[in-house]
Amino acid sequence: MEIEVVEGDITEQHVDAVVNAANRGMRGGGGVDGAIHRAGGPAVLEDCKRRFPDGLATGDAGWTTAGEMPARWVIHVVGPNYRAGERDRTLLTSCYRRALEVADEIGARTMAFPLVSAGIYGWPKEDAVDAALETLRGTETDVELARMVAFGRAAHDLIVSRL
Repeated sequence: MEIEVVEGDITEQHVDAVVNAANRGMRGGGGVDGAIHRAGGPAVLEDCKRRFPDGLATGDAGWTTAGEMPARWVIHVVGPNYRAGERDRTLLTSCYRRALEVADEIGARTMAFPLVSAGIYGWPKEDAVDAALETLRGTETDVELARMVAFGRAAHDLIVSRL
């Protein structure tokens, strides 16, 4: 799998699936989650409610439509909230592994990933990058392209430096 890094808006990526850093309730929120729900429109929320009436567990993933975004699907992952004491790194790596597994189930070959849990959830950025890259490199998958979409130049440069 090719891993590339771009600075930009994950909602504008022309890929099969964008990965959403969702909360357990899967009803929208702030950060990446809010941006995806706004850009995708009401179809994303409706699909979340229908497919995941009880939300998702931390570390798990599931897909919905991408609504009005260029992507076909959103793969929602629930990252651990470091600030709330969820510091088990396997929950973070599970987000990336499960996203790839879901991508394989639905036939997605190109994906755009945010840096899961490194925003409002407070996971230390360097370790968040390392967890993402280690998992993407170490997971057997049919996904051909994993695009890390950095929000801002500092995040972009950090990911590139660790790639």
